[in-house]
Amino acid sequence: MDLGLENRVALVTAASSGIGFGIAQALAAEGASVAVSSRSRERIEQAAQKIGARPYVFDSMELDAAPGLIDAVEADLGPLSVLVTNTGGPSGGDPLEFTRDQWEDAYRELVLSPMALIEHAAPGMRERGFGRILSVSSSSAREPIPALLLSTAHRSALLATFKLLAGRLAPDGVTLNTILPGRFGTDRLVEVYGSLDAAEEAARSDVPIGRLGTIEEIGAAAAFLCSQRASYITGVALPVDGGLLRAT
Repeated sequence: MDLGLENRVALVTAASSGIGFGIAQALAAEGASVAVSSRSRERIEQAAQKIGARPYVFDSMELDAAPGLIDAVEADLGPLSVLVTNTGGPSGGDPLEFTRDQWEDAYRELVLSPMALIEHAAPGMRERGFGRILSVSSSSAREPIPALLLSTAHRSALLATFKLLAGRLAPDGVTLNTILPGRFGTDRLVEVYGSLDAAEEAARSDVPIGRLGTIEEIGAAAAFLCSQRASYITGVALPVDGGLLRAT
């Protein structure tokens, strides 16, 4: 299936590894001109080289840097058609012992940072009559995960925001969708479970499909939602989790 991504300019944030890298890799394989960003210059340059992408250094906590990132990508590659906002998010801690600074930092990273990128990218997409904005969230946005309180709270907020924005931007050919990843064999999951072996063992009993997902699988789902073929899909939160999510 031709996804209509040939020569489309796409930006994927936090793409030096894991899910972000998998999505960038899938978009590049479909012929998109891909920009990838990360806090680490060394890591993002290595990742970009692997998939033929263009690397940029961007810290999601630096909100004022968001417009500059969009401008730099468009100056180097052309008008932006696809924006994938991906952030890690905090984990762990007693739900009643997070400090106000921790709450505010999580809000800054998981809500304000994606919105800063979207606010700068969306006007051009609307003028051109085409845009795909995809949020990489978590299944916790729909079904709370006890160990991920800050992530659960703020990802739920962004999920609701996307639903509202989807209706506003739809007449201009811009779609906003969200992917809800389940368990994938990434560094972040290793942090939660202590080791990849422990995460794989838990997946065998917890995930209906009986295993962890691969970044290639989530990349394929993301590439479709970012494609011309997905023009009639907006405001959707798609679980990519092997059946783990039980909420409707």
